[in-house]
Amino acid sequence: MLKTPEQWLQEAAPSQKGGIFKLFMGYAPGVGKTHSMLSEAVRRHSRGEDVVIGVVETHGRKAIGELAAQLETVPRKRLDYKGALFEEMDVDAILARKPKVAIVDELAHTNIEGSKHPKRYEDVFELLDAGIDVLSTMNIQHVESITPTVLGITGIQVRETVPDWVLKRVNEVVMADLTPEALQSRMRRGDIYPQERVDRALNNFFREGNLIALRELALRQVAHAVDRNLESYREKDKEGSNVAICERIAVCISSNPDAQYLIARGSRMAQVLDGELFVLYVDMGQDRAEKDQKTLAANLHFAENVGAQIEKRAGRSVAEVVAEFVREKHITQVVFGHSVSGGWRRYLYLTAIHKFLRDAPQVDVHIVRQQPS
Repeated sequence: MLKTPEQWLQEAAPSQKGGIFKLFMGYAPGVGKTHSMLSEAVRRHSRGEDVVIGVVETHGRKAIGELAAQLETVPRKRLDYKGALFEEMDVDAILARKPKVAIVDELAHTNIEGSKHPKRYEDVFELLDAGIDVLSTMNIQHVESITPTVLGITGIQVRETVPDWVLKRVNEVVMADLTPEALQSRMRRGDIYPQERVDRALNNFFREGNLIALRELALRQVAHAVDRNLESYREKDKEGSNVAICERIAVCISSNPDAQYLIARGSRMAQVLDGELFVLYVDMGQDRAEKDQKTLAANLHFAENVGAQIEKRAGRSVAEVVAEFVREKHITQVVFGHSVSGGWRRYLYLTAIHKFLRDAPQVDVHIVRQQPS
């Protein structure tokens, strides 16, 4: 029976006992992911750690082959598929061998039909669940949510992908980086592809503009992972610094349909500042009517469409809940609406804003019109 993403993450969550998952991320073939991974593996082996190779693809590169030769390799499993023999990583053999560290190249690989799991990242999860550390590699174009962007940049449709939720299981991300100019030089020397494929590659995927854009995507992905690690550390280290590293904008909304204008304003701010966008709804039991539920759902759906992280929290005081949210998420800017529904709702909302302004943590506060002027 196939496992759901939630089941995989629950079984292999970093908070539970399991192996450490280290991913070497690159932006194109030839930047040095596999070389960096194997170099670390050899160093660990020299320090006495039990390291085995589950699978490494040398692609005929001499330096990769020389590094791999210094480590024990678990023989691959042979599978017959449509009359042809294929080799895949033997997960069960690695589990039986019980190493400290397993080397698993090319995380986005799709296994041949008849393998234990359809995707290689599922093989990795099983190793992690058994307490085995895993070193693996992947290029940015194989992250599922990024493939449409890669198609727009390069004109190439990436077929083998890794779902974004898999990256939440990664404990460490290392950027294997090389300037586009240096990568093109490696290509011209024949260090990446055979000479007969060099000109075609340089005129297609390896064009300088493509490489610059892909490199930026990879750097952003690694920066996001670093930021996530910092957030996790801060949750453990309550006495640590609360200085925000990047801009984080929180838009406070109600069921008022005009809140979508607030969300749009917050989204534009986040884009200009290259920051993260949060949309916060404080449930005080005021939106029980069917009409309010529908408009609230529409507001939250709009927030999802613009890429906001949505938070719904219950409380008796908007000011207290928002202040706690600001502290917890290290929000740098808060957006409130200037006008809301009339009567008691307007009074309560404005009172909450005034109380927040009086007791707010160190944060910029924007009170803007909820309707375009």
